[in-house]
Amino acid sequence: MDAEQVTMLREVLSATGWLERTREFGRALRVTSRTPGGLLLVGTPGDDPWHLAAHLDDESRLGGAPGLAPTLVRWSPPPDAPPHLSVGLERLEAAERGETLFVVAEERAPVPLLERVDDARRVGARILALDGGDRDLQGLAHEALTVPAEEPLVSFDGAQHLVSAAAGEEAGRSPRGLRARLARFLEAVSGPTVD
Repeated sequence: MDAEQVTMLREVLSATGWLERTREFGRALRVTSRTPGGLLLVGTPGDDPWHLAAHLDDESRLGGAPGLAPTLVRWSPPPDAPPHLSVGLERLEAAERGETLFVVAEERAPVPLLERVDDARRVGARILALDGGDRDLQGLAHEALTVPAEEPLVSFDGAQHLVSAAAGEEAGRSPRGLRARLARFLEAVSGPTVD
């Protein structure tokens, strides 16, 4: 999904409440994720959220928010994986106060994951969850955004795109939007460019 598709999705959802919920969740993600390397992103055993990790990394780079660049935590990283894809669950056990653990679980989170999330919460990590209706996970999260399987307007994948775009926004304005407004302002002040 590219920026144009996200914009179209936002227009379709403008009157549904989904944009407000994803913006609020994205804001929480941005505010709690200020330390580079302190955003830990984990999914369930069969579903590493690598796609969301890539989008958050893009938003971090484009928006000048280094804390949004996630550390993707994987259940079973292959032994020959590059460093950024070889972080295992032991990283959750080393979570510290001031870090953010973002759990993405469309299906129910397994007990071993819930135990690690609870441990991270006890040491002071901030817990955020994007889930499909898992009450146990929601109970551990400081902030949760639930996308029920029967939701007709937003798929779980679509919600991930909305959240990553919202996390990249700054004070309600996307960095790309700010640049566009600044360019229009400069053109108004100095006159149009001559080709």
